[in-house]
Amino acid sequence: MKHQFPFYYSVWDKLGFYSLKISAWSVLFFLILPIMVIVPLSFNFEPYFTFTKGMLMLDPAACFFRWYKEIVANENWILAIKNSFFIGIFATIIATSLGTLAAVGLASENMPFKRDIMALMLSPMIVPLLIIAAGMFFSIQNLI
Repeated sequence: MKHQFPFYYSVWDKLGFYSLKISAWSVLFFLILPIMVIVPLSFNFEPYFTFTKGMLMLDPAACFFRWYKEIVANENWILAIKNSFFIGIFATIIATSLGTLAAVGLASENMPFKRDIMALMLSPMIVPLLIIAAGMFFSIQNLI
């Protein structure tokens, strides 16, 4: 499928368009590839993550629902799933409420310390996580 570019696009604009498209598809493939490998392995009869000969030959007898039955039968897994949903729902409610309140408050012109609060809220996006981790590591080392 040939893409129609505007007449004013240069060779570099077209090259940029196609390189962006290729890089986006590459990133998508890189993110989806582990899922495409793990899902077939989850039906494996063996307790290891290996492709058996039966799986490679697409033999139905080689596929097994052992791991899915294990999740449903094991109380620890059920408790972990319930906890994940419970924590996820409440974290979503709290984050949405606080985010909405912060957005409404920061949109007001009369908000005191508006710049300081905005800087504090944007700092996790500005300061890389590694710098925070290194700072915490060295500060904990000084306490010990």
